[in-house]
Amino acid sequence: MKLLVIEDDIEAATYLRRGLSESGHVVDCAHDGETGLQLALQNPYDALIVDRMLPRRDGLSLIRMLRADGRMTPVLVLSALGQVDQRVEGLRAGGDDYLVKPYAFAELLARIDALARRAAPAVPDTPGVLKVADLELDLERRRVSRAGQLIRLQPRELRLLEYLMRRAGRIVTRTMLLEQVWDLHFDPQTNVVDSQISRLRAKIDRDFDTPLLHTLRGIGYRLGEEA
Repeated sequence: MKLLVIEDDIEAATYLRRGLSESGHVVDCAHDGETGLQLALQNPYDALIVDRMLPRRDGLSLIRMLRADGRMTPVLVLSALGQVDQRVEGLRAGGDDYLVKPYAFAELLARIDALARRAAPAVPDTPGVLKVADLELDLERRRVSRAGQLIRLQPRELRLLEYLMRRAGRIVTRTMLLEQVWDLHFDPQTNVVDSQISRLRAKIDRDFDTPLLHTLRGIGYRLGEEA
């Protein structure tokens, strides 16, 4: 996704930009409300991350201006102001979601993904089935197949594949996998991720003409057909 971060704290904006870029997004930054408003009006973005307290134009005023101009780009409001009435004010100004500082980056990432899903047109699909090209995962029966051929996976491999399929087409970093698949919030300094990816790739790609699981050296992994 192409994202715009409007945050006057340079250190916080740099942290956000780095984390979002590592997660496969294209990120622009603005450090005041007027610059952010102009960028949002001039460029197509998939979502905006807007700090509430900004110089030159505050975040809620910025959002109201966008909505008045007919721009319906999803907006996640960031703020240290977390009282109920303050959150309600942010949503009524046109924000689609409201995240209180300090926040966990994983939660921010999940909320951005949720905003994108809500904004995306509905795609007919089989309930409870994830699909990437000819690869399918039946979530209820925990059954994996590709081109109609059954693939047997171990529980950890299933969990890894499900996470990758839910983020199909996007870059998934090693850190994200350690946190979300292994529930590790530190790097164990082992090749556990690489070895599990290798085993999964052998099962879902080896007997098929088109590889779906790709390694991006020094960045992470991506599940999907090559462009």
